Amino acid sequence: MTTAHRFPGKVGVVTGAGGGIGSAIARRLAREGATVVVCDVDGAAADKVAGEIAGEGGKAEAHQFDLADTMACVQAVDEVVARHGRLDVLVNNAGINRRGDLLALSPQDWALSFAVNVDPLFHLCRAALPHMASQGGGAVVNTASQWGLQPAPGHIAYNVTKAAVVAFTRSLARDHAHQGIRVNAVCPGEIRTPMVEANLARTGRTVADLDALVPFGRIGTPEEVAALVAFLASDEAPYMCGSVVEITGAQAVA
Repeated sequence: MTTAHRFPGKVGVVTGAGGGIGSAIARRLAREGATVVVCDVDGAAADKVAGEIAGEGGKAEAHQFDLADTMACVQAVDEVVARHGRLDVLVNNAGINRRGDLLALSPQDWALSFAVNVDPLFHLCRAALPHMASQGGGAVVNTASQWGLQPAPGHIAYNVTKAAVVAFTRSLARDHAHQGIRVNAVCPGEIRTPMVEANLARTGRTVADLDALVPFGRIGTPEEVAALVAFLASDEAPYMCGSVVEITGAQAVA
């Protein structure tokens, strides 16, 4: 149950917010008082999440754009600031997972993994940070992965791009902490999202199979990741800057 109300009057942008973890983050921030910009390449999914948030009494608007489009990233931030006059929270959550080892992965999948998982962080943060600095601060939370810390076999593109997200987070935090801009990352393990369920269907495994691998007894939920993101983005975490926080149920990488 959400009891906090930590973001009244604040504006948050969440990428990949039409999906499992992203939509949970958007709902959590809105439930705690933020005006949330629900960003996704899938416009229908963004509209659906924004509509559901509004139906619950929250403030949300949908914004469809492709993260692989540099100018679209910059324009998205500029439009949010022009419309709302501020940007307090940026959650770089969107990502893709192209499976395969080095020899199985295509050059196109390698390039696309960086174009979606890494490059947009540069462009969105580069556009957002001057606004945050001018208003006295802000919070950036990036979605990395447990696999960015300890690589899983057969996922070289995902592992490397998420490791880059970790390095980006720590570097950005060190460079901009003096401006009151806190940059942190979450590193989820197995979370029950549509992406995970699709992979289960592909491999013939079940959720129970994944649950059995986790010392806590089950895989995580998007809402649990969203709670951690909201904490890191809030004033309750004023000294957390450059932190990379795992949320795995004590599961080691298989």
